[in-house]
Amino acid sequence: MKTGRKLSWWKFGAVTLAAIIALTGCSSASNKEGNTSPAKAEETKAPVQGGELTYALATSPVSLDPHTNGLAVGVRIINNLYDNLVVQLPDGSVKPWLAKEWTISEDGLTYTFKLRDDVKFHDGTPFNAEAVKFNFDRVIDPATKVSNAFALIQPYQSSKVIDEYTVEVKLASPSQAFLRNISQGTLGIVSPTAAKQYGEQFATHPVGSGPFKFVKWDENSEIVIERNPDYKWANETAVNQGAPYLDKISFKIVPEEATRIGSVQSGQVLAAETVPPQNIVSIKNDSKFQLLSTNTGGLPYTLFINQRKQPWNELKARQALQSAIDVTSIVKSLYLGTYDQAWSPLAPVTLGYDASLENGVKKDLDKANGLLDELGWTKGADGIREKDGKKLTLHYVDASPNREKRNDIAAIIQQQLKEIGVDVKVDITKDYVNQIFVNDDYDIYGNSQVNADPNSLYPFYHTAAPTGRPTLHGYSNAELDKLLEDGAVEKDEAKRVEIYKQVQHHVIDNALIIPIYVFPYTIAASNRVQQIKLDALAYPRFNDTYLTK
Repeated sequence: MKTGRKLSWWKFGAVTLAAIIALTGCSSASNKEGNTSPAKAEETKAPVQGGELTYALATSPVSLDPHTNGLAVGVRIINNLYDNLVVQLPDGSVKPWLAKEWTISEDGLTYTFKLRDDVKFHDGTPFNAEAVKFNFDRVIDPATKVSNAFALIQPYQSSKVIDEYTVEVKLASPSQAFLRNISQGTLGIVSPTAAKQYGEQFATHPVGSGPFKFVKWDENSEIVIERNPDYKWANETAVNQGAPYLDKISFKIVPEEATRIGSVQSGQVLAAETVPPQNIVSIKNDSKFQLLSTNTGGLPYTLFINQRKQPWNELKARQALQSAIDVTSIVKSLYLGTYDQAWSPLAPVTLGYDASLENGVKKDLDKANGLLDELGWTKGADGIREKDGKKLTLHYVDASPNREKRNDIAAIIQQQLKEIGVDVKVDITKDYVNQIFVNDDYDIYGNSQVNADPNSLYPFYHTAAPTGRPTLHGYSNAELDKLLEDGAVEKDEAKRVEIYKQVQHHVIDNALIIPIYVFPYTIAASNRVQQIKLDALAYPRFNDTYLTK
């Protein structure tokens, strides 16, 4: 199913519940859309122990250390190797997992977690309060070289071990997002013993306490995980609270989309993610296969305009891009109605999403040309604008491979901006991390983030700390900073929603970004595969998964 645009937060639970419903292996249309309950499926088929699930991924992870991983594809494996202190349910509520219970001080600065006493990591190390302290401190340690985990754990300050199974966590300021954030895969709990033993090599030698254990990683080819026979501490989203039914999962790295979907249809793999738009209908209509799809929350795929580069520090120049880029035609032509267009820095299923922004920005070449004329950029004989002897160029950087047709978006925008006299230089690179985050060598770069809370906007749009990573757009505004700070601590949900609506309008009104699409996570699978589930953030979980003959 695809989630609708105008969903309030309480409705988010009903929508995402359908995402947690399993791929049941039935051939009816309703089951392909994930509309049959797991309980009903269990009445007709008993789970089968054993077997290997082969699962094709669209890209390769960069790390299986949750704290240093920066890609959503990594979380699809990480979530099955590690556990978290808490779990977020489909209705947005947070429930116990490795933490049995917790209390929060009146000032919102101290969280005291009571932990399970029966959990062991894959290397035999016991899980306890010392392990929690080690993990949280590791995330804020610059030596760890963390990625998204650092932003998620903010405003964490310190931890104190009260006793073996009680830990006290201090925050620098209250945070309405903290519990939801620590439920995410990138804050999974790692084995302190293994993390110390492997150091930076922990990224390829992961050790958690999850339902599956790491076996091997053949770079750009395959990642294999196997059943953890000692597992007995699943969270309440799993029907199976013990060890998984599957013996093994082999994740195949298959970037080329035709090859990836073809491998499912030919039986080379049993399941594959990110189904190409042109194959959605055929999979739905083929009784041998099933399809699961749900829109992700957080930040949609968005093009950030780098204001550290001229002339994009000028509002009118950015507004010209905003008016010249025809996002509607891009989304329709590339995704054939299977992706929703993004209109905001937030995805529609996220708390605080402002639907009033929809259809607010439209293609207007006259406006775009007029804005550039006002800035003194005039068209030369070759149709490219010039000013003070300098051509108007835009350096558009994107990553390789062509994930979700993002390279194709760059090519289309190159042609669209040529119409208003902008010479777009498209740079597709595997070394995007250094080019973007180290060398600041770009004018436009696209990014997205799966997240459960609108506070995910904070690290992307709040003025960066002097020693922190610069924002992708380089914009700094005291009013926007204050809104983001207020949104992080506001306890009244209705007031919080209004704050984030103001944030979204500020971002769009100041043309900081070009929102492109909302990503629907899709899985095509053989009908032999039973009970793959997507969690509240649309990541696959395999606790309940089994295979039929």
